[in-house]
Amino acid sequence: MNVLVLTNNPARPSFRQRIEVNLDLLQRKGINCEVARYPANPLARYRLLRRCATFDLVFLHKKKLNFVEAPVLRRFSRAIIYDFDDAVMYKPKSPQRYNVSNQMRFRLTVKSADLVIAGNVYLAEHARKFNPNVEILPTGLNTDDYKVPSEPKRDGKVRLVWIGSRSTLRYLTEIKPALEEVGSRFHNVVLRQICDDFFELQKMPVERCLWSEQTQIADLVTSDIGLAPLPDNPFTRGKCGFKILQYAAAGLPVVASPVGVNREYVRENITGLLATDSSQWVDGISTLVQNPDLRGSMGSAAKTMVSAFDLAVVGERLSEIVRDCIVQRQVPGENFVQNQDGTEELNSG
Repeated sequence: MNVLVLTNNPARPSFRQRIEVNLDLLQRKGINCEVARYPANPLARYRLLRRCATFDLVFLHKKKLNFVEAPVLRRFSRAIIYDFDDAVMYKPKSPQRYNVSNQMRFRLTVKSADLVIAGNVYLAEHARKFNPNVEILPTGLNTDDYKVPSEPKRDGKVRLVWIGSRSTLRYLTEIKPALEEVGSRFHNVVLRQICDDFFELQKMPVERCLWSEQTQIADLVTSDIGLAPLPDNPFTRGKCGFKILQYAAAGLPVVASPVGVNREYVRENITGLLATDSSQWVDGISTLVQNPDLRGSMGSAAKTMVSAFDLAVVGERLSEIVRDCIVQRQVPGENFVQNQDGTEELNSG
């Protein structure tokens, strides 16, 4: 089975977290994936779309198609899966405003697909308005990567940690007043930012940890309390909560906003605490700072919870979805035969 994966940017976090990490597993399942960056040049774009006819399935990641591209892709594709893990129908900086272009492109793309994979229930509900064939598949991670051979050395500090990118750092800045209040109460608390941009606090020391694939896990597992603030709007409700899964895999309790999947992923008073305003952020963080045993029990519960999101589970489900879609859309007269190693290939006859 041969699949063409189309994406605007293979370096973006969502592609790395949802697609790239699963490529080896798909290969072992007999699903060979070629990744192609969607060209900006119209002629190069058309040539790439024509190539879709040589693949069993086109896997379109997050890219929204316009009224010219959508029918061309449909014409040259045997089967199409559209995967998205953000509320791409809204503008992040003005989510309350109805954006005609985003909504139109989203509708065209979803209607053109044979199957849509959404990262959570909220996104699935949007997709089902235009296509009844929608599967919900959360973003997975390799939980084994977060296991450390021994307890990290402690220096008496309690490290709050936030992981993200420059584009989402503004969500953390919204709880600055709460962080300053916590800093004025506890002199052993540090804010660790794992990011490509940073800000300072007046009453709490800040550790700047430049995000990298090689160091992010070590920076997480040597922290104590995860932070996941989000404003509540149509765009943020589509967030797939990957940082909460990372905190859980690292054995950290979390304080989070009750927005979108945060409500599902944070089991209140079991794996973490939810906070809706500044006073609740201060109280939630303070409670965990003062109770190391509570941090430990919540962190252990979080590790148990996150096992359901392991790549072995999520990747297996993804391979089933892809394989089923190809089989259902195969041209009459074509069938797939199983090789001795358990993989499948197209047999035309």
